[in-house]
Amino acid sequence: MLFNSLLFLFFFVIVTITYYLLPQRFRWIWLLLASCYFYMYFKPVYVLIIFATILIDYTAGILIARSRGKHLKKLFLIVSLITNIGILAFYKYFTFIADNINLLLHHFHTPEIPFINIILPLGLSFHTFQAMSYTIEVYRGKQPAERHLGIYALYVMFYPQMVAGPIERPQNILPQLHKRINFSSDNIISGMYTMSIGFFKKVVIADRLDMYVSPVFSNPKAHSSLDLIIATYFFALQIYCDFSGYSDIAIGAAQTLGIKLMDNFNMPYLSTNISDFWRRWHISLSTWFRDYLYIPLGGSRVSFFITCINLLIVFTISGLWHGANWKYIVWGAVHGCLLILYMVAGKYNLRIKGLTLLKWFITFNLVCIAWIFFRANNVGDAFFILHKILAAGNFVYTAASIMPLNEIYYCIVLMGILIGGEYYIRKLQLSQSKKVVALIGLSVLCYFFGVFNETQFIYFQF
Repeated sequence: MLFNSLLFLFFFVIVTITYYLLPQRFRWIWLLLASCYFYMYFKPVYVLIIFATILIDYTAGILIARSRGKHLKKLFLIVSLITNIGILAFYKYFTFIADNINLLLHHFHTPEIPFINIILPLGLSFHTFQAMSYTIEVYRGKQPAERHLGIYALYVMFYPQMVAGPIERPQNILPQLHKRINFSSDNIISGMYTMSIGFFKKVVIADRLDMYVSPVFSNPKAHSSLDLIIATYFFALQIYCDFSGYSDIAIGAAQTLGIKLMDNFNMPYLSTNISDFWRRWHISLSTWFRDYLYIPLGGSRVSFFITCINLLIVFTISGLWHGANWKYIVWGAVHGCLLILYMVAGKYNLRIKGLTLLKWFITFNLVCIAWIFFRANNVGDAFFILHKILAAGNFVYTAASIMPLNEIYYCIVLMGILIGGEYYIRKLQLSQSKKVVALIGLSVLCYFFGVFNETQFIYFQF
């Protein structure tokens, strides 16, 4: 079920009202059933995969907590991790791996791996990582094993964030699922206000930008350098509004139920260096990789050279997490290299002093260049687009049939309003009455200026 659909609005209202009408002891059941329906709306059979991993991880958590010996604890953890990673690898990477192996086998004229048509379950990467964080935290002794199977299942399947995050930690969510939550008008108003910001980002800005971005990136050779430059900047803004919009809707929907999810974005395009960008962008994923991969690899406690290698490994794997395609791997590696260059500049005192605006300009444009690899059809197209932009041979606007120039200006104005509004909101604490006014205003804007073609969220494919 898509957040940007009329069906979801009915679903949200029914789930929220019924949740507060039910006695406390039945609420987890209602939320779990609602979450199952929400996920099964996409493809019902794939809920069985989630049920299987829930049972395995739930059992592994209890066995880890009960075990006395460290080796036995580690064994149960490894079984849990292998199961989760194995399922993710099969559904997400089998075709990618098989295709690349077949390229080599074809070169040597040997039998190839047969093609298997595998459909990736929605949100598999997100709820797999959330499940893995649970068993890891139990193993580390930072989270007691959850004894209530239903509550643990709800932790994995909680509908607002199970498809595209935020990727939560058990320490934050599980205690909230156990506590008694009373009806609060403040939670309802604040939650719906946050949701309205997310809807505005998605249907008014992201989906409108997609009307220009998709045609240009689908056929880059048919467009001028100017078209590609505009499409590159527009995609950077589109993916932010699309993904942070989803996070806002998820956080807001959870808040109406009295459950607080972690912030996933903090105005990342205002960053003045690449390291700062990754502290602000997709925070739940970047902190996941930091805590469960970068630090176990040695983090910054090892030599400078090994630290750089660790960064490159982490960001390359992060790119692979985003998709089974070389373009995502290159995108991740590019960010790893940018971070290494930033560290080298710091080590040798080469970083720009002061000049905040210049540092922002450089950072934003480096991020936009990297996004080309993320959005292009393949690595070859990405290099073609990059070469055509840098060559700057044709600055004639040829995409008028896709989006007239006045619509381009309109999109830029909307983005300015959004950035200014977000900055204002974070600087000032809005009263409940102001949130109600903003909620109504944003709802009106969505109704009159929204693009209601139910475009799937970008991160649903991951």
